[in-house]
Amino acid sequence: MIGRLFTDHPRSVGESYAEHARTATHFGLAMLKGGAACLVHALVPAWFTRTGSNTVRQLHAEMTRRNAAAAAEGSALVYEI
Repeated sequence: MIGRLFTDHPRSVGESYAEHARTATHFGLAMLKGGAACLVHALVPAWFTRTGSNTVRQLHAEMTRRNAAAAAEGSALVYEI
């Protein structure tokens, strides 16, 4: 039971636990960085004028590439974090 908490979802997207942890960490840190930039931008609008939008675009592009790669391999899975 406990092992399934750590393996079921990564397997469902074709990754090992370590691969999924690395990917989720990458996405999470990028979102934190983008979110922090948005909060600073809220206080000083001249700073970080594109960082939040660029972060969203970058992460969307990465997710789209992952889904396209999964589809090319014949997987019907949609990559999710």
